Amino acid sequence: MSLSSVSERKVSLWMIGLLIFIHISGLPVTIMEPDGALYAGIAKHMVQYHDYLNLYVDGQDWLDKPHFPFWMAALSYHLFGFTTFAYKLPAFLFLMLGVIYTYRFAKELYGEQVARWSVCILLTAEHLVISSTDVRAEPYLTGLIIGSVYHLYKRQLLPGALLAAFAVMTKGPFALVPIGFALIGQFVFTKQWKELFHMRWLMVALLVGVFITPELYALYQQFDAHPEKVVFGQTGVSGIRFFFWDSQFGRFMNSGPIKGSGDPSFFLHTVLWAFVPWSIFLYVAVIAFIRKGRQAREYYCISGALTTFLLFSLSKFQLPHYLNIIFPFFSILTAQYILSMKKEKAFRVTQYIIIGIIAVAIPALWALYRPQINLVAVVLIVILIGVFIWLPLKEKARIFFRTCLASAALNLFLNGLFYPDVLRYQSGSTAAFYANEHLKGAAVGFYKAHSYALTYYLDAPCLSYDTLPPGPSLIYTTPQWKDSLLAQGHRCKVLHTFPHFPVTKLDLQFVNFYTRDSAVDKRLLVLVDPV
Repeated sequence: MSLSSVSERKVSLWMIGLLIFIHISGLPVTIMEPDGALYAGIAKHMVQYHDYLNLYVDGQDWLDKPHFPFWMAALSYHLFGFTTFAYKLPAFLFLMLGVIYTYRFAKELYGEQVARWSVCILLTAEHLVISSTDVRAEPYLTGLIIGSVYHLYKRQLLPGALLAAFAVMTKGPFALVPIGFALIGQFVFTKQWKELFHMRWLMVALLVGVFITPELYALYQQFDAHPEKVVFGQTGVSGIRFFFWDSQFGRFMNSGPIKGSGDPSFFLHTVLWAFVPWSIFLYVAVIAFIRKGRQAREYYCISGALTTFLLFSLSKFQLPHYLNIIFPFFSILTAQYILSMKKEKAFRVTQYIIIGIIAVAIPALWALYRPQINLVAVVLIVILIGVFIWLPLKEKARIFFRTCLASAALNLFLNGLFYPDVLRYQSGSTAAFYANEHLKGAAVGFYKAHSYALTYYLDAPCLSYDTLPPGPSLIYTTPQWKDSLLAQGHRCKVLHTFPHFPVTKLDLQFVNFYTRDSAVDKRLLVLVDPV
C-alpha cells in the first residue's frame, strides 16, 4: 500500500477499532477486589434470590451506591451466567455509548476530524482503559453523562433526561453537575439569558424526577419503611435522605457516615497519569482556552469539565477514578487544541518523550515483575511495534497516531501479561477456582478472613463464622488462625495454600520479582474437624 493511498481518516478509523479491542482485552481479566468483586457479588445476590429492590453484602443491608449498575449486571447475568464477562459487559457497552456520543458531540461542535481524534484520545486515556479492566460505576457514568449533554444540546429532552436519570441512579444527584454546568456555562458565557431560564429545563428536571422513581422506591422499601434496621450503627436511617444528601453533600463536606480526607491538589497531579498520554496537552489546552476568553467557539466542554473538577478537588472524599466521567470533555478540548496548533515542534517533542517513557516502561516492568508469558499478547505487541515504525502518515498525524499505538502496546501488555499474572495473588478468586474444580458443591466458611472475589466466583454457598459450627467444615482463613485452631485441639487439614496480596494496592516490594515473597501473605482452604 502506497503512502499516498492511506488517508488520515482511514488510519483513524482503523485506530479506533484497535483501541476498542484494547478495551475488550480487559474483559476476561478476573474481577478485582475490593470494589469490583463487591459490586459483582451484590448483583449476583439479586439474581440468586430474585430480589431486585434490596442490596445486601454478607447478608447485611448495604447502603452506599444506587441500583442502576447492579440492575444492568443482573440483566447480564440472566443472559450469560455468573461470569467475569457478564459482570463487565454492561459497563463496556455504556463506555462504548460514551465513545459514540463523544464523537457525535465533537462533530457537532468542531467537525469530523476533531471528533475522530477526540475518540482516539478518550480510548487511550490511561485510567479509562484501567476502568474497563477494574470495573466500577465510572464506565456507566462516562457514557451516560456525555450522552445526556449531547441530547440536551440537540434539544432532545426525553433521551437527555432519561440518560441523566440513569446517571443519578448510578452515582447520585452529583452526576447532574457536569450535565447541568455544561449547559449553564454555555448560556452564561454566550449571554443567552432567555435560553438559561427557558421552561424546557423545568420539564427536564421533572422528567429526571419521574425517571428516578424506581431508585427512590427501592430505597424506601429497604430502609425508610423499616426504621428498625441497624445501618451505620444506628436505627431510623433513611435511604432516600442518604441518596440525596449523605452520599453526596455528606461526603463533600465530610459530615456523612462515610468519610474521607481530601487534598485540593489531588486531582491536579492525578490527571498527570490518569490522562496519559495526553495529560500535558490537556493542561495546555485548558490554559489556552481560558486565555482565549470570549473568543472561544463553545463553552460546553470547559464548563462541564472544570466545574466538576473543582467540586471534586474541594471534596473531602477523593479517588482517582472519579475523574473518568469528564474524560469525554477533556478529550474534545485536547483534540481541538492539538489540531488547531500552528507549530508542530512542541507537540512532536512532548509526545515523543512520552512515547519514549512508555517504550522504556514496558520492558522495564516486564524485567522487574517477570510475568508469565502469553504468546498471543507478545505477538500482538510486536505487530503494534511494526505498525508504529511503518505508519504511513506525516507530520502531526504521524505523531498523534504513534502516541495511540504506544498506549495500545502498554495496555495490551497490562491486560495480556501483567494483570492476569498479578491476579494469581488474589487469593479469594484463586481459592474459588480451586474449590470449583476440586471440591465441587462444597460450601466455604470465612473464618477471620474474608474475600468478595471468593463469594462471587464460588459455585457454592459462602458462610461467615465467628465461631466454628459443630461437625467438619471447610474454611477460608489465614495461617495464623489455622495455628490457633490447632492450639485449641481442632483437627485441621490444609487442602491448599494460596498466595495473597491486595492487587489494587500494588507497591514496589510486590512488583519487584526479587522481593515479592516478603510482600505476599497466604490464605488457606482448611478442612476443620472441631473437638
